[in-house]
Amino acid sequence: MRLKLLTLAFAALILPGAALAQEGAITIEPQAVTDWKSVYGQVEAKNTIAARARISGTITELDVTEGDEVKAGEQIGKIVDQTIEYQIGAVDAQIAALEAQLENAKTELKRGQELMARGVSTTQNVDQLQTQVNVYEGQIAAQKAQRKVYVQQQDFGTVTAPIDGKVVSVPVTKDAVVMGGETIASIGGGGFFLRLSVPERHADTLKTGDTIMITGPEGQEIEGKLAKIYPLIEGGRVQADVEVPDLDSRFVAARLLVKLPMSERKAILVPASYILTRSGLDFVRVKEDGGVYERTVVPGVHVSRDGQDMVEILTGLTPGDVVVPNEQ
Repeated sequence: MRLKLLTLAFAALILPGAALAQEGAITIEPQAVTDWKSVYGQVEAKNTIAARARISGTITELDVTEGDEVKAGEQIGKIVDQTIEYQIGAVDAQIAALEAQLENAKTELKRGQELMARGVSTTQNVDQLQTQVNVYEGQIAAQKAQRKVYVQQQDFGTVTAPIDGKVVSVPVTKDAVVMGGETIASIGGGGFFLRLSVPERHADTLKTGDTIMITGPEGQEIEGKLAKIYPLIEGGRVQADVEVPDLDSRFVAARLLVKLPMSERKAILVPASYILTRSGLDFVRVKEDGGVYERTVVPGVHVSRDGQDMVEILTGLTPGDVVVPNEQ
C-alpha cells in the first residue's frame, strides 16, 4: 500500500510537467542575429543659420533668448548706429538749403522771362537762369536719393529671423557694440536629427536606410533610420545622420546612446523564461529519449524577437534539440 501511494505521488509530480513540456516545446534552429555597436549621437538641427548684424552699432533691443520659437522674418533684435542719424540730419539740412536756393532761382527765372517778353533781357540770360534751376533740382534729387540710402542702412539695423525654428544660441547681450557681420542669434530649423561620428573601420558596414536603435532620455528604445552618410572622413571618423520620429529637441547637442548594426550571424536563441539558474549555473530543460532532462548551458546576450526576450546560448545546445519551459 505504501509503495502504491508513493508511485501515485510521483506520477502527480511528473504529469503536470510533461503536459507543460508538450505545450511549450521548441525545436532549436539557428536564427539570424544582428551585432550592434554602441556609439553616441548628438541632437542637431537640419539647418542652422545665423541671424547676423548688417550694420555696426549698439544693440538697443534683443527680443529672444535660447529656446525661443521664431518665425521667418520676425524681429529678434535692433541695432542703432548714431552716425546714420547724424548723416540723415546733415542731408536734410542740405536739402532745405538747396530748396531755398531753388525757390530763389525760380523767382529769378520768372523775372528774366518777363523781362525777355518786354525785350529788356536776352534769351541767353534766361537760359542761364533755367540751367541754374535745373542744377538745383538735380542736386535736391541727389540729396534725397542719398537720404534714402541712409534710411535703408538704418532699417538694416533691424535683425530678423532667417528661418522658422528654435533659437539655439544668443552670443550677444543688450547694449553690446557689434560690427557688421557678427552673429546676433543662431536659429535651428527644418527639424532635428541625430549626428553620429563612427570609426572609419565600420564605415563599410553602414548603409543608408539601415534601422538604428536609440536609447531615449528615459531609457526607452526608439527606432530610427540612417538617412545620410557623409563621404569625408575627418580624424579617422565618418559622419552620419539618423532620422528619428518625434525626437526630443529640448536640448540641442544632447548626446543619446545609439546602436548601429555592424554584422549579422547565426545563433541559437531560447526564451529567457526557459533558463533556470541554480547554484551559479544556468540550465535548460531538454526533451530527449522520451524524458525531460536539465542541461547546463552558457547564456550570452539578450535579443528581442517579436517583442519576446530571447537569450543567445553560446554552448550547451545544438540545432535539433527540443527545449521545454521550466516547471511552474
